[in-house]
Amino acid sequence: MLYRGGCHCGKVAFEVEGELDGAVRCNCSICMRKGALLWAVGRDRLKVVAWGDDLGHYTFGKGAITHRFCRTCGIHPFAEDSGKGKGRSAYVNVNCLDDVDLAAIEVFEFDGRSA
Repeated sequence: MLYRGGCHCGKVAFEVEGELDGAVRCNCSICMRKGALLWAVGRDRLKVVAWGDDLGHYTFGKGAITHRFCRTCGIHPFAEDSGKGKGRSAYVNVNCLDDVDLAAIEVFEFDGRSA
């Protein structure tokens, strides 16, 4: 299924293809603060369709994940592996998808604090 989503102001928009069969709530310091519910997909299944100069990035700790955010409204619509090459993943913030019934999505807890 094709999903569309983006930030609050609309300057960052994306499409993602896949079956949304669950999301992860991570307890690391950044995910807790931004309240993200993450859906992991192959990076090749995420297509950013609008960003201009508004797509910022943030890394911390080991720098394994690049957290993306809109520089205008501050919303974090997705993150992605920082590595290069095939096999990379994207982590879509399900809260930023259009027309999704969040109550129907199974949520899995992940101990990112200890990872």
